[in-house]
Amino acid sequence: MAAAGGSAAVLRSYARLASVQFKRFLREPMALFFTVAFPVLLLLLFGFIWGNEPGSPFSPPGFGYIDAVVPALAAIVIGTVALVTIPTTTAADRKQKLLRRYQATPLRPLVYFAADVSVHFASAALGMVLLIIVAKLVFALRFGGSWLAVLGGFVLSALAFVAIGYVIAGVVRSERVALAVGMVIYFPLMFLSGAAMPLETMPENVRRVAGWLPLTHVVRLLQDLWFGTGWNWTSGLILLGMLMVGTALSAALFRWE
Repeated sequence: MAAAGGSAAVLRSYARLASVQFKRFLREPMALFFTVAFPVLLLLLFGFIWGNEPGSPFSPPGFGYIDAVVPALAAIVIGTVALVTIPTTTAADRKQKLLRRYQATPLRPLVYFAADVSVHFASAALGMVLLIIVAKLVFALRFGGSWLAVLGGFVLSALAFVAIGYVIAGVVRSERVALAVGMVIYFPLMFLSGAAMPLETMPENVRRVAGWLPLTHVVRLLQDLWFGTGWNWTSGLILLGMLMVGTALSAALFRWE
């Protein structure tokens, strides 16, 4: 009975903290814009320029340009949350002594991390769902894979990058530095990974460099699952390695104050 009561208390603490964190996210206009609105604006821009007729040179037979763009833009959502939002919000909470207050309460550290990761994952998932809805309504989005497989690929990709986000959050000392470091890492990844524009449009030497970038493997994994060609095991294993190493490093480097 005591163990059950303790578990219930932990779950209540998790739910309350996650609710508070999510409300804070909704009150941050910049984070909300770049996570939810910006990818949709890119989707509309690309769609009105290129359309979504089958036969796109950047998509398998039977699929159009937007069909390939949606899973690629999902990588942008993941990168934004992990590399920009997590480091800056964590640094801001540390500066405002919020993390120190959490540490001083009976709240278990694991509960804080579970709630924080859940909120960031939910915000990324919200961004992807909105992309799918808008693409379906405006551009007759096509899908050739398994939704369960795409969900699995999205979870793996998001958690791998979230772990890296907490590594950055553990190293930087201020919100301003966190934002600068996140942007310096994020923007080259976004433009060179195939997330913002197809790699096929880039020179061969750029494509070779792109093969070493972690966000490229998010794009490859999600696009392969989206088109129904199966799991890209190379990309999946790379992301799994990122998740394991990133989790270990973030646990070692995280600072409450």
